[in-house]
Amino acid sequence: MSASDRLSRAYAWVDARLDLEADRSVLGKAFPAEDSFLLGEVALLCFLVLVLTGVFLGFFFEPSTTPVEYEGSVAEYQGEELPAAFASVLNITYDVAFGMLVRRMHHWAAHLFVASTALHMLRVFFTGAYRNPREPNWLVGTALAGTAMFAAYTGYALPFDEFASTAVGIGYNVALSVPLVGDLLGKLVFGGEFPSSATVPRLYFLHVLVIPAVIGGLLAVHMGILVRQKHTEAPREDDVEGRGASDGGQATASAEAVARSDEAAGHGPVDRDDDSVVVGLPAFPNQAAITAVVSFLTLATLSLLAGFLPVHNVAEYGPNDPASTPALIMPDWFLMWGYGFLKLVPSWLSVDLLGIHVSSEFVGGLLLPGLVFAAVALWPFVDRSEEPVHFTADPLERPWQTAVGVAGVTFVMIASIAGMDVLVADLLGTTTDAVKPLLIAALVGVPAGAGLLTYATLGGFESEPPGEGDR
Repeated sequence: MSASDRLSRAYAWVDARLDLEADRSVLGKAFPAEDSFLLGEVALLCFLVLVLTGVFLGFFFEPSTTPVEYEGSVAEYQGEELPAAFASVLNITYDVAFGMLVRRMHHWAAHLFVASTALHMLRVFFTGAYRNPREPNWLVGTALAGTAMFAAYTGYALPFDEFASTAVGIGYNVALSVPLVGDLLGKLVFGGEFPSSATVPRLYFLHVLVIPAVIGGLLAVHMGILVRQKHTEAPREDDVEGRGASDGGQATASAEAVARSDEAAGHGPVDRDDDSVVVGLPAFPNQAAITAVVSFLTLATLSLLAGFLPVHNVAEYGPNDPASTPALIMPDWFLMWGYGFLKLVPSWLSVDLLGIHVSSEFVGGLLLPGLVFAAVALWPFVDRSEEPVHFTADPLERPWQTAVGVAGVTFVMIASIAGMDVLVADLLGTTTDAVKPLLIAALVGVPAGAGLLTYATLGGFESEPPGEGDR
């Protein structure tokens, strides 16, 4: 096959999914009236809140570890020499007007951004909305999830308090463990041997410029693909009146659907099985009004969380002290599963392969999480559809796909519990060494059991083999 033939096939693959040749009308785009579809809008608004609150915090944060004399409101540090980054966070929290509120808004927006993104991906997974032609957007969403987690990691490292520096130290050791390029990666991301004077400025640069630009670009690509493609839609119960229906436009054939099937998107009814037409609310004004309501509710939720729930208390932990380590170090909930891998991988797993050292830190800190993300990204090519699918599927009618999803979610949950092994050991009145074998067994056995139970409950052992009859 010649190079031109390969390019033609690649273009045809992309064109079949993005319909590059078709004309589009954005304002007439139909949005199915599904509440779960709004999770993506929640994530988008949270990112905007993160950018705005981040700009405010950036005016007062000093990305430096240079010692400065503290003259703020926290009595226990009055007159002490503190790292500039730590002192500036104290000033933001206790001396800048609305500083504590904005810092809390930034914190909770980050958590809600990751949570809404994860729930959005779970909705897409269990309803099969990743299938042809939407594989590209699933890949974009997977990249967004990973980038958001890295953004959070670089963010809570910035205060340079005792907790943050310990967490960053763990990440630095994991970076060094990468075979062949570990030293280069440590210098590139952390500015050299940790902690160095370049660590906070380097992570600050990544947190406020590089990563937001990547997330913004991925969101733009995600939205661009969404505009080019049609929304998935739940199977219809009956034929639906199309454009000009007497229900005031509540069932509307989108403009791109008209381009696909003029006859189906005319003034007559839309057949219940016609997936060339999207039935839903037009982008303007109906969906725009719903988006406004969702935005206000999201802002209200973030405001309530910021007003009543505290965030990381840097004054309690104190500035970085290389001579001490906090008694309990755990990452945020969305990074806990990766920390669990680090806890569970035994040290004897460090091996030398063809003269290349592969450490247990690399296996637990990067290899296993990387395999999880790879499995997620490749899933649409495992449960693939040769023909375009525009209707969502009922998870209860997809035994093996739903079973895989339940097993995957359970796997991440058990790994997250492993990241809290200290608390588990305290709860059981034993040591972390004693609970480690139990957690390893649970990580292997519980997801497999949950998947098999789900498969059996949904009648998988009585239905046709996977891949046959899946819509």
